[in-house]
Amino acid sequence: MINITFPDGATRQYEKGSTALDIAKSISEGLARKVLAASVNGQVRDATRPINEDASIKLLTWSDNEGKSTFWHSSAHLMAEAVESLFPGVKFWVGPPVENGFYYDMDLGDRKMTEEDLVALEKKMNELAKKNSSYVRKEMPKNDAVKYFTDKGDEYKLDLLSNLNDGEITFYTQGNFTDLCRGPHIPNTGFIKAIKLTSIAGAYWKGDEKNKMLTRVYGVTFPAQKELDEYLLMLEEAKKRDHRKLGKELGIFTMDDDVGPGLALWLPNGTVVIEELEKLAKETELAGGYKRVVTPHIAKENLYLTSGHLPYYKESMFPAMELEGQKYYLRAMNCPHHHKIFAAEQRSYKDMPLRLAEYGTCYRYEQSGELFGLMRVRCLHMNDAHIYCTKEQFYEEFKAVNEMYLKYFKIFGVDKYVMRLSLHDPAKLGKKYVDEPELWKETEELVRDVLIKTKTPFVEVADEAAFYGPKIDVQIWSIIGREFTLATNQVDFAQGRRFKLEFTNHDNKPETPLIIHRAPLGTHERFIGFLLEHYAGKFPLWLAPVQVKVLPISDKFLDYAKTISRELKKADIRAEVDDRNEKIGKKIRDTELMKVPYMLVVGEKEMNENKVAVRRQGKGDAGVKSLEEFLKEIAVEIEERRGE
Repeated sequence: MINITFPDGATRQYEKGSTALDIAKSISEGLARKVLAASVNGQVRDATRPINEDASIKLLTWSDNEGKSTFWHSSAHLMAEAVESLFPGVKFWVGPPVENGFYYDMDLGDRKMTEEDLVALEKKMNELAKKNSSYVRKEMPKNDAVKYFTDKGDEYKLDLLSNLNDGEITFYTQGNFTDLCRGPHIPNTGFIKAIKLTSIAGAYWKGDEKNKMLTRVYGVTFPAQKELDEYLLMLEEAKKRDHRKLGKELGIFTMDDDVGPGLALWLPNGTVVIEELEKLAKETELAGGYKRVVTPHIAKENLYLTSGHLPYYKESMFPAMELEGQKYYLRAMNCPHHHKIFAAEQRSYKDMPLRLAEYGTCYRYEQSGELFGLMRVRCLHMNDAHIYCTKEQFYEEFKAVNEMYLKYFKIFGVDKYVMRLSLHDPAKLGKKYVDEPELWKETEELVRDVLIKTKTPFVEVADEAAFYGPKIDVQIWSIIGREFTLATNQVDFAQGRRFKLEFTNHDNKPETPLIIHRAPLGTHERFIGFLLEHYAGKFPLWLAPVQVKVLPISDKFLDYAKTISRELKKADIRAEVDDRNEKIGKKIRDTELMKVPYMLVVGEKEMNENKVAVRRQGKGDAGVKSLEEFLKEIAVEIEERRGE
C-alpha cells in the first residue's frame, strides 16, 4: 500500500500502482469525470499514470491552470492528428499550450493552409474527439526514437531528440497519431467537447528568421460548448480593445521598419501617458522613502559577468560592442548598475533599508517570432527599484512593496489579481539556479511568510524563479477577463555577495544585505498596452492625453474657444481647440472617437454668458457651466486620479 496525501492534509492508503484517476473515482464518479491531470509531488503528470510510492497529490480539473494547460496541449495533439489526415506527409515542430488555447508549428512542404482548411480541420477534430481515444504514454530508448523519426524523414523531431538522453524520451499516441512529447495529457479525447481553430500564421523554425518559415495554426478548445460561446464573445470584445489597433487610432505609439522590430516610437499622446505614469510612480516612491538614481544604458562585459547575467541570460542580451579593446553590452537589466551605486559609499545599518529607484531603459533581444505590439518588445522602460535591507527588515519591506501593488490596482480598477510565487528546482542548482540550497530554502520561506501573514492571494509555481532567488510574478485581469503578467517582485540572496556589497551592522561587523528587485508598474510598454485594452482606449481624465476639447460651433466663436483653451492650459489642463471648418455634429463625433473625456461646445449663447456647454465622453450633455465651475469639478477628479 502507498500513502496519498491530499492538499487539505488528509491521508489515505491505496494499492501501489493506483492512478490519480483511480484515486478520483474512490472519492466520487463525478470528480473522476472532471480530472484532467494530477500534480504528484509537485510534478504535473497524466491522471492515468501509475503512482508507485507515497506521494502528495492534487487532482487537476478545468478550474486549475495546470488542468487547462494539459487540456490545451492534448488538443494540440488532436489537431495534429486531424492535420495529418488532411495533409499527408506533414512534419511537426512543437505544439505547446499558450495563454488562451494552443498552437502547433508545422511544415506543409509546398502546400498552403487556408481558412477553408480550418473549417475542415475543426470538423475532423470533432469527429476524432468523439472516438474517446486514450492518450497513451510510452518511454522510448533514444536509439529507437531516432530510428522512428529517421524512417519518417522528420528533421524537426530529430533536432529535438539531439538534446535528449536515454530516460528523458517519451512518445504519446492517441488514435492514429504518435508524437515525441514529455506530456502530460488528459485521459482521452472525449473530454474535448468544443473546438475553434482561430488563425493561421507564419513562424520561423526556432524563432530564427534565418530558418525556414513554418505554418502555425492557433486554436482553442473547451470541455463544454457554452464556454466556447462565451470565449468567442470575449474574443470579439478583445478585438475592439486590441492595444495595437487602439494605439494607432489614438496616436499612442508606432513601429517602423527603419527603426527596427520591437522598438516602439512613442507619439505625443503616448508620451503624455508615460509622463503621467512616471509622475504617479515618483510621488508614490517619494512617499515610500525611495531615492532616485540615473544610470547608463551600456556597461562593460565584466559588470554582467560579476552579476551572473551573462552566463544565465546571454541569449536575451544584444551582442557585445567592441570599444577600445573592451566589450560593452546594452543593459538588459538595471540591477548591476544599482549595486554599483550601493557600493560607491560606505554603508552602515543606519542607512538601511536603502531604496534606489529609476525608470531605466533596458534592451532585450526577444526573438522576432515572439515580438507582439507593446507586450513583447526589445526596448523597454522599467519602473524599477532595488531595496537593500537587513534580514530583520525584509518582512516590512516586502510587505510594503505588495501594498504598493494594491494601491496601484485600486487606482486602475484592477479587481482580480494573483501573485505567482516562483520557486527553484533543486535538481537544477548550479545550472539554471545559483547553487545555494540553504539560502533558497530560507528566502522562499521568507516570501511565503509575508504572503500568508498579509492574506495575499498567491499560487506556488515550481522551476520559474530568477537565477538568484525566488520571485513573485503579478498576474492581473482586465475588465473583460484577459490575463496579463504585469510585473515582478524578486528576492536576491546572491548578487550582494557577487558584488561584495556590505554594510556595518549593530555589532560593527560587515554584513551582506538582502536585495529586493521590484517593478510594480512593470514597463511603460506592457502596462500601457494593458491599459489600452483595459479601458478600451477611454483613459480616465487624469491619464488622458487630451483632457478637454473645445468645439466652436462656427468660426465666429473661434476666438472665444481659444480664450477658453488658454484658461484651461493655465490651470494645467491638457486642452485643444477643434478649429476645423466642420459642422458641430461631426466635431462631436470625431472627438468621441478620439475618446477625449470632456468636450466644451461654445456658440453665441455661451460666448455672451461667458459659459461653456459641457459634454462627457460616452455620456452626452452635462449642462451649461461657467468655466470656473467646470475647472473646480475636474480638478478634484484629476487630483484623486479617479477611474471615471
